[in-house]
Amino acid sequence: MKFRLSLMNFIEFAVWGAYLTCMGNYLGVAGLGDQISWFYAIQGIVSIFMPTLMGIIADKYIQPQRVLGLCHLLAGGFMLGCWWLGYQAGFGQELENKALFITLYTLSVAFFMPTIALTNTTAFTILKNNGLDTVKDFPPIRVLGTVGFILTMWFVNCAVWEDGAFTLTLADNAHKFQYTYMQFFVSGILSIVLFLYCFTLPQCRLEKKDQKVSLVESLGLNAFKLFKTKKMAMFFIFSALLGMCLQVTNGYAGPFITSFKGSADAAVATSFAANNATLLTSISQISEALCILMIPFFMKRYGIKVVMLMSMFAWVFRFGFFGIGNPAMPGVLLFILSCIVYGVAFDFFNVSGGIFVDQECEPSIKASAQGLFMMMTNGVGATVGTLAAGEIVNYYCSWQDGFLQGDWTTCWFIFAAFALVVAVSFALVFHPEKSK
Repeated sequence: MKFRLSLMNFIEFAVWGAYLTCMGNYLGVAGLGDQISWFYAIQGIVSIFMPTLMGIIADKYIQPQRVLGLCHLLAGGFMLGCWWLGYQAGFGQELENKALFITLYTLSVAFFMPTIALTNTTAFTILKNNGLDTVKDFPPIRVLGTVGFILTMWFVNCAVWEDGAFTLTLADNAHKFQYTYMQFFVSGILSIVLFLYCFTLPQCRLEKKDQKVSLVESLGLNAFKLFKTKKMAMFFIFSALLGMCLQVTNGYAGPFITSFKGSADAAVATSFAANNATLLTSISQISEALCILMIPFFMKRYGIKVVMLMSMFAWVFRFGFFGIGNPAMPGVLLFILSCIVYGVAFDFFNVSGGIFVDQECEPSIKASAQGLFMMMTNGVGATVGTLAAGEIVNYYCSWQDGFLQGDWTTCWFIFAAFALVVAVSFALVFHPEKSK
């Protein structure tokens, strides 16, 4: 059972890893470089309502593993539509129908983003149905999701489709998947595979209630009653604030590192890091995979407050190291350090937060509560944070000769300062009860 759930997580995040960190490079080629922040903000906008909506359906009407599969069918279909538009335009060419591309992408992520929470709900339910401990047994399962994310990142970084031939190489090539529409093809196909796989998973039977329920309960809105508790209200508020950091490096780390290819310094322009940005940033996901395994120890020993504080300060270092590093030696070591601390920054917030929510809410609203957590982090927080980051980057940087160049150092320091303010504020005002 653990293997089956691990495979589910592996494909789930492989779908996302195919385009999330390298999409910015293609958008620059396709004539949408100044809209990068909007593409990542769209993920946040749909996360405001779609995870909650799908959580309601999974709580009340359709078993969560089936909702998960249907969402992937739709997400994969729309993503393949994005690939087809890019294919029609050709390698290295601007998209002819940018509006349709944005529409298809929006619809794809609208159905993909709820699957993150649905994957958690499905895994938690099946684990409990089999008498397993979610705090101990879920992190090793979730780590396979990160492995899937990493492997598709590596594949997209190295894969080249040129003159009808497929090759894998580390050399710089304009037809690498990370610069082309082929990344969307990989994502779409994997979504279809997961759609089929979800219908082989064990049933997660819905809880039937004999008594009449209110309209609020029937709509799944009773998950919002968690805000009545000060502890949970503060948790969700700071989840939104920390969520503002989530998509910043996903959207801009690739274009930032790749921009060094336009440097006048030959050692920097031809460096391995500048020409393999997606491969370099995959160190972040390797760190993430290792950090997931540490979550049970830190959650049980220190509790949610200390774990989230570690995440917040890790974001400070994540941005700060980018601000002072460069792709050549020894500056590239700072990039590597930034990628290493990302594991703590992401996992100690996202994965621990999902476990905390599952522990604190009633069984009847678990899927809705996970959707609410997703809404606050990847919805409200990520939307505001990504749009704000986009304004900052567009103010200090601009596209020149195919590269996003400018005062990147100031941008990263602004992001680091914000994360520091959030961390200090959280330490002062969040005081959950200690576990007995």
